[in-house]
Amino acid sequence: MGPLSLPLITERLRLRTYRESDADAHLPILSREDVSRFLLNDPWTAEVARTEIAKRIPRTGLETESRALALVIETADGLDAIEGSRVLGDIALWLDGESERKAEIGWILDPAAGGHGFATEAATAVLNVAFDHYDLHRVFAQMDARNTASVKMAARLGMRQEAHLRRDWWSKGEWTDTVIFGMLSSDRQRT
Repeated sequence: MGPLSLPLITERLRLRTYRESDADAHLPILSREDVSRFLLNDPWTAEVARTEIAKRIPRTGLETESRALALVIETADGLDAIEGSRVLGDIALWLDGESERKAEIGWILDPAAGGHGFATEAATAVLNVAFDHYDLHRVFAQMDARNTASVKMAARLGMRQEAHLRRDWWSKGEWTDTVIFGMLSSDRQRT
C-alpha cells in the first residue's frame, strides 16, 4: 500500500488534505446545531475547530501512522454553479481496529450545499480509492438512524444496510438508534 496521489479530483470537486486555515472554513458548518445533531461532538467553537483540524492534518493516508485519510471537500476551480472555490464539508476513511482490509467511512456536508450530489460524488471517489488503491475488502458507515440524508446517500452509493441497532448509543441526552451500512469490494458499482 503506497502513498495516495492527492488531491483527488472529480468532475466538480477537489478532495484535499487539511491545513490550519480549514478551522475557519469548517467552523460555520460544524458550529451549526442542525449539523452537529447527528454527530458525536457538540457544535464547534473556534477553539474546538482549531483543535479538531490540527488532529486531522496528519491523516493523509491509510498507510501512514494515523491509519486514516481525512479530506476536505471543496468545489473544483471553474464550477459555474458556485462562485469561487469553497469548502463544502469533509470526508474520511479510517482503518477499523487492527485490520488492514476493513475501514469505516464518514462524511459531513454543509446543508447549504445539499441536494446537488456533492457528497455522493466525494464518497464515490473515496470508495474507489478504498477498493482500488488500498485493496480493502470491506468499507462500512455507521450513522444516527434519524440522519435520513446520510441513510439515503449510503443506499445510493450501493452500500447495503446491514444493521439497525435500537437505542444503542447515548447521544446528547437521549438514546439513539444506529444504522450500519456496508460494502464489500465485490458489491461495488463501478462508476
